[in-house]
Amino acid sequence: MVHYLRIPGGIGFFEAVTNNWESKNNNNLSLLIENIKLLQQLSSYITIVVISDETTFLAAFTKWSGRSFLLVWSTRILMVTRSHLSQLQNLHMALSKWNVMLLIITDDTSNIRCSVYVYLPYTGGDTPAQEVATWTPHTGLLLTSHLQFFPDKFSKLFHGPNLLVATEVNPFNKIISVTDPEGHRVNRVHFTGPVPKVVDFLSKALNFTYTYLRPPDGVWGVSVGNGSWSGMVGLVMREEVDIGAGPFSVERSRSKVVDFTVPILVDFWRILGVRGLPKVDPWGFLFPLSSLVWVAIMAALLLLAAAVFIMSSSFHHKRVGHSNYLHLFFNFIRILLQQDITGPTYWWERVILVVWMMVTLVLTRSYSGNLMALLAVRHISEPYQSLRDVVDDSSVKMIWEKDSGAGPILKLAESGIYREIAETEKVGRLVWRTHPQFAEAIDTLVRRGDHVLMEVDTAEKAYVAQDFTKTGECSFYQSREEFLQIMLAMIGPKNSPIVPALNKRIVSMTEAGLFFHWLKGDEPNTTTCYRTSSKITVNEALSLSNVWGMFVILFVGLLTSLFIFCLELLIPCIQ
Repeated sequence: MVHYLRIPGGIGFFEAVTNNWESKNNNNLSLLIENIKLLQQLSSYITIVVISDETTFLAAFTKWSGRSFLLVWSTRILMVTRSHLSQLQNLHMALSKWNVMLLIITDDTSNIRCSVYVYLPYTGGDTPAQEVATWTPHTGLLLTSHLQFFPDKFSKLFHGPNLLVATEVNPFNKIISVTDPEGHRVNRVHFTGPVPKVVDFLSKALNFTYTYLRPPDGVWGVSVGNGSWSGMVGLVMREEVDIGAGPFSVERSRSKVVDFTVPILVDFWRILGVRGLPKVDPWGFLFPLSSLVWVAIMAALLLLAAAVFIMSSSFHHKRVGHSNYLHLFFNFIRILLQQDITGPTYWWERVILVVWMMVTLVLTRSYSGNLMALLAVRHISEPYQSLRDVVDDSSVKMIWEKDSGAGPILKLAESGIYREIAETEKVGRLVWRTHPQFAEAIDTLVRRGDHVLMEVDTAEKAYVAQDFTKTGECSFYQSREEFLQIMLAMIGPKNSPIVPALNKRIVSMTEAGLFFHWLKGDEPNTTTCYRTSSKITVNEALSLSNVWGMFVILFVGLLTSLFIFCLELLIPCIQ
């Protein structure tokens, strides 16, 4: 039959016969559903008409269809039966979630009546089905409700149900405690932030109220083996909640157990570290010239000494009463130190001194200008700008989110920088924290300087903004390097029709720019510390702690000269 239906339209007939529909290994029913799925693959939209008066068959068909993912919203199912509506109440939960209508035939000897019913989603088991239409031979087809045939039940939830929404504390969700208006001692927990505003927007658009539920372990969710998941993903997978607000990183492993909405944000990971203090290096008087320039100056002095020695030896017979060549060499040193000199005697001495004066003029002016700038402009260190900087520094530890999408990436990496990061866990350099623990970790471990935080860029901006609001200072910085591109979305149960309904509203919300508007309004200081300059100009007196390096050089020079002076006194006595 399937082979003959490779046409734009067609029909297929299937018959299932067995004596035990409640059997766990019902091969007949399993084969039936597999054949229907083959038809489903040949057409974008199909309508399945299930005809049976046995409630056990209808229940088994619904159960097996749900397991095999035959029940998707694009597939319409019409169940035709003579069973009374009260006998089908056990199907309420399943039929309310899918695009299913009930056609109940009342075949009395005096009258024939057909009634079409629909179970509305998120209604209790005692809630009666909604009658859509009736048909009798005398009146014909009459619509008894504002609902159409196979209505889009999730585009607008008619009864305004209360849905359970899984969420947890993160930069997009701030937890607040509100006093119960009924006077109970226990305060109710609410959330505020961009994501709660998204949930509120969706609740008004789809006509539902909501109650937040936090996962017991406080994590987003990872696979824990045996098909089980932890955190909010586990709550949604087991259908203990209706929606997971998150937001969650879109990952292949998670998509096997839950459905993602369209992304509400595309972001990257960055490194968050503490900024250094604006201090003056006590050895900063050496920094105006690079080490290579200092070496060049020493080499030039040695070269001058050799030139003076050669020239003095060549003209020694013409020099009567002139000091030895060391006297001229010390003139070069005195010029470098901007001291006076004795006049040269010969023309070659004048030429060398003039050239050396020009060189020292450039050097001294450059040195004084750079030294003044270094003393006035103070540098704030931001050492970790890439993952390589962090991995190569064995003194720093990394904080990653526990049971998040980054964990499997690190564990499954076979080479590269992520494999090196995973290896650091063996030496205690990899620390796992949950999102509720991040605020404390930033204020203690990261602020101390020996830890850095790996987090999504938008979340790090929120943490930095909150710290600025509290302290009035930009104490932290973000790395220039971005890594691990991430898409953040909400989740729903696998194949749940609520997800396409959420997608339509989320697309309109993001296209209007509402989420970014809420994101910016939630933390007004988000951009205050972004790309803060690592150099600041100060106008204050220098303290001894800023210049003690120069006094060390002075005392070392004095001690050296004293030692040489004592040698000069002792050597004649020994001789």
